[in-house]
Amino acid sequence: MAVKKAQMMPTFAYEGVDRKGAKIKGEVPARNMALAKVTLRKQGVTIKTIREKRKNILEGVMKKKVNSLDITIFTRQLATMMKAGVPLVQGFEIVAEGLENPSMREVVLGIKGEVEGGNTFAGALRKYPQYFDNLFCSLVESGEQSGALETMLDRVAIYKEKSELLKQKIKKAMKYPISVLVVAMIVTILLMVKVVPVFQDLFASFGADLPGFTQMVVNMSNWTQKYWFVLIIVIAILITCILEAKKRSKKFRDALDHLALKLPIFGDLVYKAIIARYSRTLATTFAAGVPLIDALESTAGATNNVVYENAVMKIREDVATGQQLQFAMRASNRFPPMAIQMVAIGEESGALDSMLDKVATHYENEVDNAVDGLTSMMEPLIMVVLGVLVGGLVVAMYLPIFQMGSVM
Repeated sequence: MAVKKAQMMPTFAYEGVDRKGAKIKGEVPARNMALAKVTLRKQGVTIKTIREKRKNILEGVMKKKVNSLDITIFTRQLATMMKAGVPLVQGFEIVAEGLENPSMREVVLGIKGEVEGGNTFAGALRKYPQYFDNLFCSLVESGEQSGALETMLDRVAIYKEKSELLKQKIKKAMKYPISVLVVAMIVTILLMVKVVPVFQDLFASFGADLPGFTQMVVNMSNWTQKYWFVLIIVIAILITCILEAKKRSKKFRDALDHLALKLPIFGDLVYKAIIARYSRTLATTFAAGVPLIDALESTAGATNNVVYENAVMKIREDVATGQQLQFAMRASNRFPPMAIQMVAIGEESGALDSMLDKVATHYENEVDNAVDGLTSMMEPLIMVVLGVLVGGLVVAMYLPIFQMGSVM
């Protein structure tokens, strides 16, 4: 049965009196006016006036979106509250008050309202599938059913923190090649627009034909001076088209996933990150008591790569027919021997979650080392790129002068 996706709830501004008789005013999110009044009465507020707060159009556009880091912070803070013995509903209130992102605060208060209305925590989370995936909801549900929600939330928080850290490392690695391209483009445009024209006036006074390389640079400079804005527009359109295609086309996203694994240097980084995510997710879900077949289904989506998503779903099918996980992984030809060997030891010793956790830690460290190596490699590469651009321009500009000197 599909769960209806929750929309951001309206907010109601109120004025009233608290249990001690003090005047108070504030805002409360609720699905409608009646539920807003019920929530306030439960908090001991005697309502004098209440009205729905109208949304400002500009405020809606500028409103900060909920991101994965917001979810990670919420999970860790709620886990900490519960470990300290704070009741779940009160924990929502405390966490919501400390959140900087108003959109995330609205989500947390919405979850609180669902739980107060009789829904389970997992059921409330499933109202927000755009923020809480099936893996998150399943782990919370497992914790609720086993009576170990506090422990499970702590486990989920650790999982989210490690996943977020891994994602940040990948982003950091991708920033360097982009920075090289941007710097190279800016330097090239500046040289073509500002430096080459100075030499061009000098060459005109020579009254002689320019060397081929120099003429090519001069032609490029003339074109850049006339059409630099066209170049920027074309680049902007190209980037927009790629982003839109990625958002709308599954085939395009799948092609990018295949390409990511084949890229030189970066392909190995992506591969290690996927193995780390697979191992960490499967270890967390299996340790939470989720059956292996269900855990593999959740893990497939967590790989964030269609190649490995399909591979893990095939592994799930093989395991469902009675095959051991180690053999199913080996048959997929997608996993390193070390990971398969660790899984084999885990299955034989009855400590599969522990072995998977070790595999995840190993590959997370590998990603960390790869990012550090990439960083140290990119710094001199930027210097080389700039050196080639500037050096090439110097050669092109001085070739006519050298040519004249040899003739004289």
